[in-house]
Amino acid sequence: MFSRDIGIDLGTANVLIHVKGKGIILNEPAVVAMDRNTGKVLEVGEAARRMVGRTPGNIEAVRPLKDGVIADFDITEAMLKHFINKINVRGFLTKPRMLICCPTNITKVEQKAIKEAAEKSGGKKIYLEEEPKVAAIGSGMEIYQPSGNMVVDIGGGTTDVAVLSMGDIVTSESVKMAGDKFDIEILQHIKRKYKLLIGERTAEDIKINVATVYPGARHEEMDIRGRDLVTGLPRTITIYSEEIEEALRESVALITQGAKSVLERTPPELSADIIDRGVILTGGGALIHGIDQLLADELKVPVLLAEEPMNCVAKGTGIMLENIDKIDRKGIV
Repeated sequence: MFSRDIGIDLGTANVLIHVKGKGIILNEPAVVAMDRNTGKVLEVGEAARRMVGRTPGNIEAVRPLKDGVIADFDITEAMLKHFINKINVRGFLTKPRMLICCPTNITKVEQKAIKEAAEKSGGKKIYLEEEPKVAAIGSGMEIYQPSGNMVVDIGGGTTDVAVLSMGDIVTSESVKMAGDKFDIEILQHIKRKYKLLIGERTAEDIKINVATVYPGARHEEMDIRGRDLVTGLPRTITIYSEEIEEALRESVALITQGAKSVLERTPPELSADIIDRGVILTGGGALIHGIDQLLADELKVPVLLAEEPMNCVAKGTGIMLENIDKIDRKGIV
């Protein structure tokens, strides 16, 4: 008969699920492999990600979330159902309460879509919370004090920047530039410069092992393989950190611009607190080399990388789940 409350970080790149009392028990890519002809779901999560770029014509690996919001409702629902069945939190007659995180600037229609998908996948009561707020809680910030805290949450599809005080968001901005766009920029750069076609997974490997966004901060090189666009044959080239920094410069500028615009709109008392406390970086995209140095230079305030940045939102849902009955009593949905 038991049922547990669960927190879901419904990310563009990864889905993390936190079960009350157990911690984060699921972290899988937000990818679904489908059969194009029958519309049948074949694989979900890690198994589906391994198929990206490696499937025959009739099988397609789909990412149902785009820029932090649901792009394909039915596939999102199938994915959520699969993950919730996998963690086995439903009781015999009971359904879990769910706390789901979403970007700050999504519309009422998009919020409704997330709620409906969660309800259909087996949730009893659905609570939506804004991602940067939950990320700040998960990174250990004291956001319920009357002082300013700033968080930059760089995910897969969006970067959410927010200043928080007294447990709520004071100023915020959501920029549609994050980890996935970095992969695309790297892919395009190699296509333009070397006339070589590489896959998304190779681009991601480059981002992790070679890329930096701070000029002169890293000097790595890596051999990559792809298909030559001129001859159509496989070819190997060597790429370097310096050229990837150039390729990502414009994209990263959008993130620093978003952070600056939030700071410009922040009340002066809270700005003073941010100079003392610094800015916390969370999200998987925050792991890209040099982003903390770059933001510190641009914003003129200390920038710190959170512990386990990828898990901050899921951890934050866990902390909020501990107090879910208080939320329930207030009637916030």
